[in-house]
Amino acid sequence: MKLSHLKQIVKYLKKFKKISAIYRVSDTIVKIVFDKSDTLYFNMQRSNSSIFKCSEYPRSKVYNAPFDVIISKCFNRSNILDVVLVDEDKIIRFKTSLASAYKEEVTYLQFEFTGKYTNIIILNEEGIVLEALRHVDLFSSFREVRVGQKLLNVPPAPFKAKEYSLDDVEEFLYEVYEKEQSSKLVSLKKQKITLLNKKLQKLQKLYDRLDSQAELETEAEQFKHYGNLILSNIQNIKPYSTKLLLKDYDGNKIEIRLNKPHATPFSISEMFFAKSKKAKQRAFYLHIEEESLRSKIEHIKCFIYTVQEAKDVAKIELLFPKHQQNKKVKTNDSIETFWVEGYKVELGKNEKSNIELLKSAKARNIWLHMKERPSCHVIIHTDKQQLPQNIIATAARLCVDFTTTSKGRYLVDYTPRREVSIQNGAKVLYNKYKTIEVDTRE
Repeated sequence: MKLSHLKQIVKYLKKFKKISAIYRVSDTIVKIVFDKSDTLYFNMQRSNSSIFKCSEYPRSKVYNAPFDVIISKCFNRSNILDVVLVDEDKIIRFKTSLASAYKEEVTYLQFEFTGKYTNIIILNEEGIVLEALRHVDLFSSFREVRVGQKLLNVPPAPFKAKEYSLDDVEEFLYEVYEKEQSSKLVSLKKQKITLLNKKLQKLQKLYDRLDSQAELETEAEQFKHYGNLILSNIQNIKPYSTKLLLKDYDGNKIEIRLNKPHATPFSISEMFFAKSKKAKQRAFYLHIEEESLRSKIEHIKCFIYTVQEAKDVAKIELLFPKHQQNKKVKTNDSIETFWVEGYKVELGKNEKSNIELLKSAKARNIWLHMKERPSCHVIIHTDKQQLPQNIIATAARLCVDFTTTSKGRYLVDYTPRREVSIQNGAKVLYNKYKTIEVDTRE
């Protein structure tokens, strides 16, 4: 951000008296609620830092790193004593106090918008680092940022920054968000849709290559006929032959070529019977493979549509979580997994995965399904009696997004898994439930 803009933002921040809540909503974005109702977001991404306002920035997960623990302990419900721009540089410092039963503790919260070394640093009264978003060692910079070490001042800039006047700081903060979102959103959409299209093409190729059931059944009968024919012509077959000239039951001559020689006619016959059995099984189970691929294709199409319709970057981040699964744990590719503010949300891609979700879910997990119509099943993994309404709303929206691409108002039922009774396959009965409305026209 420009130094001139930060100077005017500091004046704007001076009107606040209290930090009501502070926590990370993404890897580099910190949310601060001032005076219980006014919210600002500090985006501390290297070389692209900013301060912005928006109606709501969804929390991607709950962070519990040492930085998050300290920032919560020191600044939640703290009083703001002063807000300054340190040495007229791109560093905003909040001087805060947290009244306890014993004494008043003064702590500094420092946001450094300094390009490569953009950082959030927590300091005590002596300027000792208590914690930081990014730790910096002496090999990277002369200015070490390490817990327990005194923080050195940033050298003054060798030039004088230009002044850029803002008519309305609050309006400017909203504009920062809109500009960042529009440019980043276009780029992210293009990147993710390209990725999904590649998956779609692979699935479509597999689907197009599926054998015909009629052809497989014909092939099974032909191999069976060859097997029986060889048994009836054993005396005419020489060992290790690769070409057989036989007579069928009508006296017609048939030539059968073999890929490899066999020691006995019986082994040739067994080979054809095995091929016949395999072709018959493939024909019998073909509809299952066909349905599985078709459901995966439809799921990817819904996924692409959902990405295309995303209104902000936070929605894209929700659809493509960074949460890394344990490599030793096998993942089910027929179940889609999302993370909403630390809650694991699973979504079935087809009937088989819906059944798996129902069977594996625990009693207190929350189950969601569109009201009175076929839809994917969604499970929110939780042991809590009361779940935040925004988590349920997000999961309900996912349920709708991955079921239909038609815009409208939809109802989604939700209830603890223990209230859901499996009837047949993925068909269920449930009595005690609540309903939430999802409007995809917005």
